[in-house]
Amino acid sequence: MADRTTSSITIGAGRSPIMTVIADFASYPEWAGQVKSARVLSADADGRPATVRFALDAGVISDEYTLAYTWHGEDSVDWNIAEAGKMVSGLTGSYRLADEGGGTEVTYELAVDLKVPMIGMIRRKAEKVIIDTALKGLKKRVEAS
Repeated sequence: MADRTTSSITIGAGRSPIMTVIADFASYPEWAGQVKSARVLSADADGRPATVRFALDAGVISDEYTLAYTWHGEDSVDWNIAEAGKMVSGLTGSYRLADEGGGTEVTYELAVDLKVPMIGMIRRKAEKVIIDTALKGLKKRVEAS
């Protein structure tokens, strides 16, 4: 698996409303810029999404793939590739939430492996764009609620 790219942001809300937004995959195209569509295929015993089919367009990384999710209460969620796409061969990531003063620090970690050769620096830049856009969009979406 590729090296992971990580970034964090503090959101002025508790863990529960943040996890609610994270679990609302149908709304991702509204706030997670590169996600063009997200469709929940199955749910876990608690009713949270277990597998989700994505269409992503992040410039150099454009593909459709399915991710499998593991939820850890209101503390974190992890995912990994369940069905690779034409370009994406591996994808793992997580959101980790931690209390931070009057809000919550959200750390997003992502690693993408591609079937096509790509210079590591370009892949990491694409990962960074995906992460930063998602964190800023998540913050805006949660704080507007």
